Amino acid sequence: MATVKLITDAEAEKIPAVKEVFDDIRAARKTDFINNFWRAMANDPALLKRTWEGLKAVMMVEGNIDPMTREMIYIAVSIANSCQYCIHSHTAQARAKGMSDETYGELLSIVSLAAQTNHLVTGMQVPIDPEFVA
Repeated sequence: MATVKLITDAEAEKIPAVKEVFDDIRAARKTDFINNFWRAMANDPALLKRTWEGLKAVMMVEGNIDPMTREMIYIAVSIANSCQYCIHSHTAQARAKGMSDETYGELLSIVSLAAQTNHLVTGMQVPIDPEFVA
């Protein structure tokens, strides 16, 4: 259960700053669907706009990292941060961008290995090799 109200389309229509962002989300994603994350964020129109602009600047631009890989990185970070919502949301986005079941399995293998070795290194407090320091 959400700790804040999820803003409906009817309510968003009455708040110009929220309507503007919702319209931009729909246009950018080519869908009428506004997910619950954005509906929750709409309680603070300035935060909604800032977060949407940040997402567009990182996740929706041309760059050296392809869109599916960006989503897979987001999944990995979401797993590390235990964010169930983001795991589901970005897994759906990665699948829409071409991630197969096999690729998802490989991703989960990497995430689980990294978590294991991170915990081992942290527990043993292994000093950083001088060659790894920039």
